[in-house]
Amino acid sequence: MTRDHDLEPRNTAGSQGLRQLPAVNDVLAQAELAEQVEPWGREAVVNAVRAAIDEAREQIVRGEPADVDPAALAHRAAAILRDDRPHLRPVLNASGILLHTGLGRAPLAAEAVAAVAAVSQGYCNLEIDLESGERGRRTTGVDELLRRLTGAQAATVVNNNAGATVLALRALASGREVVVSRGQLIEIGGSFRLPEIFEVSGARLREVGTTNRTRLSDYERAIGADTAALLRVHPSNYRVVGFTESVAIADLAALARARGLAAIDDIGSGALGLGLPPGVAGEPTAAESLAAGADLVLGSGDKLLGGPQCGLMLGTRAAVQRVESDPLMRALRVDKMTLAALEATLRLALDPALAARRVPLWAFLSAPVAALDDRAERLAAALRTTAALSATAVRTTAYLGGGSLPTEPILSAAVQILPPWPPPWTGEGQWARALRLGNPAVVARVQGGALLLDLRAIDPGNDDRLRDAVVAGLSSRESGFRSDCAPVSGF
Repeated sequence: MTRDHDLEPRNTAGSQGLRQLPAVNDVLAQAELAEQVEPWGREAVVNAVRAAIDEAREQIVRGEPADVDPAALAHRAAAILRDDRPHLRPVLNASGILLHTGLGRAPLAAEAVAAVAAVSQGYCNLEIDLESGERGRRTTGVDELLRRLTGAQAATVVNNNAGATVLALRALASGREVVVSRGQLIEIGGSFRLPEIFEVSGARLREVGTTNRTRLSDYERAIGADTAALLRVHPSNYRVVGFTESVAIADLAALARARGLAAIDDIGSGALGLGLPPGVAGEPTAAESLAAGADLVLGSGDKLLGGPQCGLMLGTRAAVQRVESDPLMRALRVDKMTLAALEATLRLALDPALAARRVPLWAFLSAPVAALDDRAERLAAALRTTAALSATAVRTTAYLGGGSLPTEPILSAAVQILPPWPPPWTGEGQWARALRLGNPAVVARVQGGALLLDLRAIDPGNDDRLRDAVVAGLSSRESGFRSDCAPVSGF
């Protein structure tokens, strides 16, 4: 009796090729893989070898030529290991957006990185008072520094400023009304909409005024028996200009105090005080708001402070105690690494001149444009010589980003690279993508048919790495380019 599959032609060449595939141990024995075991671990190397053998098997099954030599498969396995990079990787930010949310906002100072390493490699006194041996408050260290820097009576820290807003409304006004100007009902990135934040917190939103004009009398008329607080919110990433009017925090705080209410000021950007950081004008500061009488001031640690992602909550002892006693505080609290990085950053901020050199964001803001011009000239010359690119140094504008000073450009310098583009690319967007896929990844700006490498957010010590990354991009042959590729953008 004949079966149907017996009548089908057999791929004898393929079967013979499959029999020639070496065993996993034969490939592991190759010298090239011996040095990979220490950095990657044996299991990862074994998995890479199996992947390399599987690739060869699939080629044979498709009738394609495959190199089944153990040394060749070991070489392929080593390449697979190299390509198995972490999803989160360092990026050279040549976009001209200093606080780029997509790129992790503020880079940390070396002192902050060292502090994180010191506490994360072992145990630390996160909630232990070493002198008494009793349980302590995990934010004690940063509380003291924040009080010194801003004049607050007390301070605490949560995971981010959105969390700080939810917690403040819940702790000070759950089940009651909070009065806010209609012009401050903001939406920022990541679906953060203030009315929805109110719903999550349990506080009730009472809108007053209009989009462009809100007066103190609007707040006065809205206050009733159910009112718990008056809230001012910094508009962050937009501005209303022209026929406008708003209420200063000093007037709002005075009204709240007269009526027995809490005054909450969400400044957003996290600027601690005048000159912290240097060269930034027009942003509200925690010190000014506290001096004006606000009971609780909220801000971000990873924006103008230049520290790790966190939400700063500063104010009166009574307000901070209510925040810290709320059950939600535990869900929003920060870990030892965030506290270590924040404390190191705050210690630098005690000496603004030192912080302007050591905190990367502050150094970027303080860099004279003439120094950026010189660096751009050198980088452009190197790219013309090394890579035969049409590269020139140009003046351009950078932006702070992160919702801070959205309409205020910062004079900067960049290297402008014009067509013709190196093959196989036919457009600046395709090459921008190739640079993002490099090692290190480079996020550039596509503008007016050119590729711009803005140096405002590039540490001078990384200029050579930036040059090498661009040159390496010339030899890249990444597949799958699309004509609509564009660089990462946004605040």
